[in-house]
Amino acid sequence: MATLFLVRHAQASFGTAADGALSPLGQRQSVQLGRHFAARQQRFDLILSGTRHRHTQTLAGVSEGMGTALEAQTWPGLDGYDSQKLMATVHPEPLPDASPAGLFGQQARLLRQVLLQWMLGRDQPVGLPPWADFRQGVMEVLTQVQASGADNVLLVSSGGPIACAIGQVLATPPAATVELNLRLRHTSVTEFAFDPGHLALQTYNTLPHMDSIEFDSWITHG
Repeated sequence: MATLFLVRHAQASFGTAADGALSPLGQRQSVQLGRHFAARQQRFDLILSGTRHRHTQTLAGVSEGMGTALEAQTWPGLDGYDSQKLMATVHPEPLPDASPAGLFGQQARLLRQVLLQWMLGRDQPVGLPPWADFRQGVMEVLTQVQASGADNVLLVSSGGPIACAIGQVLATPPAATVELNLRLRHTSVTEFAFDPGHLALQTYNTLPHMDSIEFDSWITHG
């Protein structure tokens, strides 16, 4: 079977818009992933990416680390959701703690709640598509991958579409899909084995490019 490598984008600068630029650490994370692929002599027959700046910058970093130009087909279905629009459904005003640490406190609890309500169809955040349409956009990309005839596919996206893909493959309930989403780390690699008629999860949320104590401080999520 062929392999699909789903990569979550590198760390973006905290507090930026949904399509904001990578942080300096995020740039280093993406280059390090490329170095890992280069060391394994990994090659890709097809590369897909979301259209957000953080996606294209992550791919550029991977390209730099591999020492080769990577050209991607961009898919809006891989763009992910705007967490600020989701949060606005329950907390229209900025949260008191706007620091990175706060993301795993009050903000994380609220995001967990609103994600679940959106997926269940109980809330419809302004400016976001219904969850069914968001999911359909992700599934269209997976269908394209399965029909591509490629042996190795690289896909750069965000936590939402990646968790959605995993949830569809494993038939997880919405609450479990939310947890899969919130645990995805920056530049983590999730692998699917695939052929035209089947998708199977092989790995989830791995960081093989940072499997050394020297990179402990580089590991981020949120």
